[in-house]
Amino acid sequence: MDATEETVIGLDSAAEPMIRLESVTKRYADGTVAVAELSMDVPRGSLVVLVGPSGCGKTTTMKMVNRLIEPTSGRIYLDGTDVTNADPVKLRRRMGYVIQQVGLFPHRNVLDNVATVPELLGWDARRRRARARELLELVGLDPARFAKRYPHQLSGGQQQRVGVARALAADPPVLLMDEPFGAVDPIARDHLQSEFLRLQQELRKTVLFVTHDIEEAVRLGDRIAIFSQGGKLEQYDTPAALLGTPATNFVADFVGADRGLKRMSVTPILPTDLAHPPVVHLEDSLATAEAVLRKENSRWAIVLDAAEALHGWLGIDSTSASGLVRDAARRMAAWVPADASLKQAFAEMLQHNAGWVAVLDGERFIGVLTPSALHEALRRSVEADADGVAPEQIVLDTVSTV
Repeated sequence: MDATEETVIGLDSAAEPMIRLESVTKRYADGTVAVAELSMDVPRGSLVVLVGPSGCGKTTTMKMVNRLIEPTSGRIYLDGTDVTNADPVKLRRRMGYVIQQVGLFPHRNVLDNVATVPELLGWDARRRRARARELLELVGLDPARFAKRYPHQLSGGQQQRVGVARALAADPPVLLMDEPFGAVDPIARDHLQSEFLRLQQELRKTVLFVTHDIEEAVRLGDRIAIFSQGGKLEQYDTPAALLGTPATNFVADFVGADRGLKRMSVTPILPTDLAHPPVVHLEDSLATAEAVLRKENSRWAIVLDAAEALHGWLGIDSTSASGLVRDAARRMAAWVPADASLKQAFAEMLQHNAGWVAVLDGERFIGVLTPSALHEALRRSVEADADGVAPEQIVLDTVSTV
């Protein structure tokens, strides 16, 4: 994309975006350009991540949306209304704001911290306390245990949960999050990310999320905007498309040479990716199982119970004895749910040193994913994005040996 170009990209161009930036620029008195001619749509109900190196303008962009920083030029729209010249205080009360340092009031207990914005909006005490308790439960903090505690009595992860609850207190349509999980340890960060994804699936807020971590961006974002120095928007796309087809050399370098591995985390398992080995049941005789395996010319079979739920597997070397399949079947350790990503399946294979991983729809067995099928699924996904078609339409070239 040329430096002078403006790019407007949305999830659905027919729908009014919740946030629209039109040619927004921030230039400081010394001539430094923090954000340059930025045009971008944030679809309602989506989670858009702004990512890039330090000093690239991602936090400046977020702060211009709620007018903590005033743009030099350009227009900012919220739900179709130009807010460039609106009252910034009233504007901010329409947006939740979560920062890395949390910013809880140390002299107020957890319940009163969460109720801060409703109090400013004039809600009566009973209503705002009821809302605060509801939100503490929503973010996984039992009000009976945490409502009367003070910030210094909480862990870093608990403080961040309170910060998210406070940002949601007045039910704002927009949530701004500036590196909210960057100051906690990796384990707490993973839990916070998982919890926030759960909340977002339930609440469907329009979220602008700033991070410097491409892994976090890929895990959380519906769309990712990658910025380079000078506030230039290099690419704005889905995580899968961004990892599969970087638009510029800068984007390719930023997402890393291992972008194929990152891509696996946002590539789902499709029914067409699955192999279907022979199936036997716990109450079958071993002689019957051997006959099935020889007919299918296979050295192993999946073992299911009477309800078609996965029990394990059986090798042909175990079928020569007398008895039932249940006497010789081995437990299955490597399995994933049908909605898992390729990365989850690959991790299971590695963890259990398995040659394949079973895929379950609830408890029902639907197939297995092999290493070769996993690789082909990733290739199809990348080529499908490049060609603008569904992965099922991609026919992969193969190399035959002589």
